[in-house]
Amino acid sequence: MDSLVTELREKVLSKIDLSKETTDDELEELIAQEVSSIALKRQLTIAERVNLEQLVFNSLRKLDVISELMEDEAVTEIMVNGPRKIFYEKEGQIFRWDKAFVSEERVLDILQQIVANHNRVINLSSPIVDTRLADGSRVNAVLSPISVDQTVITIRKFPKEPFTMNQLIRMKSISEEAADLLEILVKARYSIVVSGGTGSGKTTFLNALSAFIPKDERIITIEDSAELQIQGIENLVRLETRNANMEGVKEITIRDLIRTALRMRPDRIIVGECRGGEAFDMLGAFTTGHDGSFTSLHANSGKDAISRLETMVLMGIELPLPAIQRQIASGVDIIVHLGRIRDKSRRVLEITEICGMENGQIRWNPLYRFEEYEEKDGNVIGELKKVGCLKNEQKIWDAGIRWDKGAVAGLQTI
Repeated sequence: MDSLVTELREKVLSKIDLSKETTDDELEELIAQEVSSIALKRQLTIAERVNLEQLVFNSLRKLDVISELMEDEAVTEIMVNGPRKIFYEKEGQIFRWDKAFVSEERVLDILQQIVANHNRVINLSSPIVDTRLADGSRVNAVLSPISVDQTVITIRKFPKEPFTMNQLIRMKSISEEAADLLEILVKARYSIVVSGGTGSGKTTFLNALSAFIPKDERIITIEDSAELQIQGIENLVRLETRNANMEGVKEITIRDLIRTALRMRPDRIIVGECRGGEAFDMLGAFTTGHDGSFTSLHANSGKDAISRLETMVLMGIELPLPAIQRQIASGVDIIVHLGRIRDKSRRVLEITEICGMENGQIRWNPLYRFEEYEEKDGNVIGELKKVGCLKNEQKIWDAGIRWDKGAVAGLQTI
């Protein structure tokens, strides 16, 4: 079948009029004609013809053999480890795909098609790339010989419609009580850091949090590859980094974009993910009139998130550690830590308040912590339990929100 798809693909390409743009309908008609001529010789069934036409179309206009995986909404991750080793994640489990690319060259063709659509470059001089697909899916690719065996492509898919906080509550990723608190904190302009490991749902959670932002605010998002799906905000500006290339195009970093965003009259800035020295600029934004901003970072716990922030600030500027800690304590109000536990579910594991400095140390106030009760039929049973009350209420009162923290939910606006 692979050789037949390749043969048909070459025949169709030879008949495409390169002087004008060929529509999908015209391409499908060309493919159908070629498949019909082949069917006369090979006695293909109708099902085989339909499948062949789809495979040829996918190889020309979509992502070849992984197109079917891209169209499956239950698939969350696609991993191409060379042309014949393709894996995908579905409902938290990893499976091997029973289809393959015809060659390494075909994988490279698809990869060049992906990166070209978003002004990225990948070649032997620049063998690693981060980009995205038109639907927002995140793409990372590594060429050989950096990838020792063959080209590796990893695609992180996102749902067409972002998850809402209510959906996360139904999925038991967060309790209703904790979600109510976060809604008040967002509206009262508390600055929030979302931490967690790879695949813990940080981007999904940022999207859900953003739904609590008042609709009349001006929001600027800053990302390496635009993934956030901010809903309901009309005054939204999305900024994306750019790599340098051999033609003299200058690199645009997250640090550059944060500095630019500060001149664009934002109410809030959302940095999709902090990985390095941009943490210093981000904290600067948090403490210069842009309260209520968000970011995410990789960490193993809420406390580890603070250590990571300290390290990342030092990557950007040489400052004494106490000065960095004061900046963090002044800029960050809340840390929400996410995790993917052993039953593959994604949960909010901690919500912690940062309460300034005391005796040279950042003060912690745990608000919620996930408590596991038992494991039943492979599922972890537990809940996000309230372990403390918010101490810094001033922003809530300043925002004109009255609340009863002594109530059962502790978080109802009055």
